[in-house]
Amino acid sequence: MDFQQLADVADKWCSNTPFELIATEETERRMDFYADPGVSFYVLCPDNGCGDNFHVWSESEDCLPFLQLAQDYISSCGKKTLHEILEKVFKSFRPLLGLPDVDNDAFEEYNADVEEEEPEADHQQMGVSQQ
Repeated sequence: MDFQQLADVADKWCSNTPFELIATEETERRMDFYADPGVSFYVLCPDNGCGDNFHVWSESEDCLPFLQLAQDYISSCGKKTLHEILEKVFKSFRPLLGLPDVDNDAFEEYNADVEEEEPEADHQQMGVSQQ
């Protein structure tokens, strides 16, 4: 995929997230992204025909630790698309953006806790009505 096609993918991705594509540099194959409050990162795209992977990084000390999930994902086996990588970055930055974590496991655990609490509430109501 040529760089302009990748930039189009990034633009489309930004339309569904708080991020903006603030700069593209075709010679370096670099795209810079930014979202309030000060969350920034960049992606280096591999050349066509080159076996290199995408690379994500941030020049912000506050943002860099949150990119670990995306960096691990990129270095894992298999070819990744730019959209898949950007989704991992977005998931990684959710806490910095003030958004709730959308981890499915945490959601299931939350639902399990709610289900366990409901019968106890019923018992308490029954005890109150019998008094």
